[in-house]
Amino acid sequence: MVVAAVALTGCNETKAGHPTITLDGFAPTNDNQDPAKGIPGVVIAEFPLGNHVPSTQRVAYTSIPPMGGTHDAVWAACDGVVYPEGIRTENAVHSLEHGAVWIAYNPARVSADDQATLRNKVQGRTYTFMSPIPNMADPISLQSWGHQLVLDSATDARVDQFITALRNNPYTTPEPGASCSNPIFDRDPAPYDPSTPGPDAAPMDNEPVFPTEVPVLPPEPDVPAPR
Repeated sequence: MVVAAVALTGCNETKAGHPTITLDGFAPTNDNQDPAKGIPGVVIAEFPLGNHVPSTQRVAYTSIPPMGGTHDAVWAACDGVVYPEGIRTENAVHSLEHGAVWIAYNPARVSADDQATLRNKVQGRTYTFMSPIPNMADPISLQSWGHQLVLDSATDARVDQFITALRNNPYTTPEPGASCSNPIFDRDPAPYDPSTPGPDAAPMDNEPVFPTEVPVLPPEPDVPAPR
């Protein structure tokens, strides 16, 4: 199920009479567990959890970038990492399951100033990461698990609202408290593959295929009870 959040909340009037959107009310609480529902333009969807594929398996995601679904068994480092090159989508989606916010951008459509603005929102901030996607249709796309927001500008107030509402949100994160650190991936990230996944790609909502099922052991033979 996909829901588009279009409600206008957290708005104040400026002296000129134009509405400005602040961060008031966008931190998750027990009474407001998913504040992103109040961010105009956010799309919300549900995905099965814990479905993993090995590093040689691609997933047939229905959007670029995806916001959930089947993913690699290894997560991309998401402790404030700014990747200079595109990374494997399946690893990035796993990081969303850990509670990270992923900022993706099309380098051909985002200015150097806007890229710097986005970097400043990510660097050194755990449960966030950023990477370019050259063939992305929109200039900027923000993802957390089951949530997505596409934007034209890095200075849009909704960038900070999205991060505030969903970064390591214990109510919307499938695995709250899971690690974002992955030094091996950080040093040598799997690259982004812009090609269309082939017919052997796993569907994004498939049953788990990795790890494999634990083999069923044969029953132990009956041992006669001592007389």
